[in-house]
Amino acid sequence: MGARILKGDQVLVLRGDEKGKKGKVLKIFPDQQTALVEGVNFQSKHTRPTQRRKQGGILKKEGPLHLSKLLLICPKCGEATRVGSDPNPPKTDEEKTGGKRRKSRARICRKCGEMI
Repeated sequence: MGARILKGDQVLVLRGDEKGKKGKVLKIFPDQQTALVEGVNFQSKHTRPTQRRKQGGILKKEGPLHLSKLLLICPKCGEATRVGSDPNPPKTDEEKTGGKRRKSRARICRKCGEMI
């Protein structure tokens, strides 16, 4: 699938109850193809009092959203856009890892054409 959305990116929620909200990606779960977005998709968890937490109650925390519901916001132009990859990036990072060479793809904004 590739790394279209990464940790730290600003994203826009496209579908669901949180449609139209913006937030920063806190964590990516590639196996489930989901991401935690700051301030979006709060879920309630009912907790009991324990020795560590003296007071029980209802905790609110962010729940994961599927990556197909998120759209990257370009840091240069500030618009929500799909992510493209530059076939000939100006800088390719070649890293030697275990005898294999890897080239990193440059992510580009489909609207303004700038590297992200």
